[in-house]
Amino acid sequence: MCGIIGMVGKSRVNQAIYEGLTVLQHRGQDAAGIMTCEGRKLYLRKDNGLVRDVFKTSHMIELRGNCGIGHVRYPTAGCDSPSEAQPFYVNSPYGIALAHNGNLTNAGQLKDELFLDDRRHINTESDSEILLNVFAHELQQCGRMEIDEADVFAAVAGVHRRCRGGYAAVAMIAGYGILGFRDPYGIRPIVFGKRDTDEGTEYMIASESVALDVLGFELIRDIAPGEAVFITMDGTLHTRQCAEAPLLSPCIFEYVYLARPDSIIDNIYVYKARLRMGEWLARKIQRDFPAHDIDVVIPIPDTSRTAALALANALGVNYREGFIKNRYIGRTFIMPGQQLRKRSVRQKLNAIDIEFRGKNVLLVDDSIVRGTTSQQIIHMAREAGARKVYFASAAPPVRYPNVYGIDMPAARELIAHGRSEEEVARLIGADRLIYQELEDLVDAVSKERTKVQRFDTSCFDGKYITGDVSAEYLQHLEAQRCDENKQQRAGAGRGVMGL
Repeated sequence: MCGIIGMVGKSRVNQAIYEGLTVLQHRGQDAAGIMTCEGRKLYLRKDNGLVRDVFKTSHMIELRGNCGIGHVRYPTAGCDSPSEAQPFYVNSPYGIALAHNGNLTNAGQLKDELFLDDRRHINTESDSEILLNVFAHELQQCGRMEIDEADVFAAVAGVHRRCRGGYAAVAMIAGYGILGFRDPYGIRPIVFGKRDTDEGTEYMIASESVALDVLGFELIRDIAPGEAVFITMDGTLHTRQCAEAPLLSPCIFEYVYLARPDSIIDNIYVYKARLRMGEWLARKIQRDFPAHDIDVVIPIPDTSRTAALALANALGVNYREGFIKNRYIGRTFIMPGQQLRKRSVRQKLNAIDIEFRGKNVLLVDDSIVRGTTSQQIIHMAREAGARKVYFASAAPPVRYPNVYGIDMPAARELIAHGRSEEEVARLIGADRLIYQELEDLVDAVSKERTKVQRFDTSCFDGKYITGDVSAEYLQHLEAQRCDENKQQRAGAGRGVMGL
């Protein structure tokens, strides 16, 4: 999970991209980067850290030009050093920079092809650099000194033919403009919009519509699966479908956890979807636990608040804020390393004793991944005096890795993998555990008017929509993603700077 932005403006875009990245900070807290273009000259600043820490006044002054792209990253497999912060850049052809959200499932094959056939060198372990070089090679095939939108769209079509997996990307071609494109399944989100100024119309591409809202842009629509949007330096908009058989299948976990509630993804309001998740979860409790003795519903902030409020209303039970969150601690799900996650839970949340003491409490969270956070929070509720602690997840059991750009851990690190709901309840210490049914989750998200043909639900059911995910691939991914191997790579990489 990462956040991307691209913009063509009528004046300097550095500040707008910076502000947009702060709005998308929830999508990545590990690294940030901005690259701008003035004429044919490119300016770059990127480093590990939050947006506010990476960019100082001196850096912003140097980011010149009316065209630029930005990226926020969280630590995915193979992305452990500052050199792998994005955007990435290649000088041939034309000078191209790219920022990417997602994961290529055939990255190993592509890396070999790029070296052996395309004569291109990959310097990092990031599949984003691979995606950039595939696009650059395809664009180079036009064989012209000057290119137009037809050449750009032909290159994107080449990317779709060669690349597998989930990807939403923004690219900047020096002196030409900004490009946004989405994989043929539309797994990762990307939208574009415009705003009118006295000087003319400006365009922005972003991972989520909320970035457009905050900056005063009007949402035009989502980029369709397989589609590309190209905005020239003078602000002319071009769009084209570049895939042969697109099938809109967005990742359903975006609606559960990843996206901000005030975003709209594929014409689905995330906030409304989460309200329905709570209502549907309440129906399950009424069906399976009709004589419940729940005194109070308490959300685990922040992403579960919307579902918890709807659940409490549907059950006719009091809703209370029982945990106060320290907003200066990042999202624990996307933190690298189990020990860091454990420390951060205690630092992030503090219980209000009066809301727990002597009560039967239903804690509501958006999902349960490793179970570490859930276990600690249940322990905190008991320490605060709760008589019974029930736990509800707005998502079904997460039993399989996500291979399309969410760094969910190895299958063996997922608490629900190979376990029943009763076993998970015992492990996390809950008196009772209620999971959302997968059919109810899909129904809750798809109730609005949308062109979604199906959702990627692979982390719940193990069905990978691209059809190319083998057992061997999952074993390779597990070797990269397990916490022990991440820590070993991080230790080996200390003091080594990429070229």
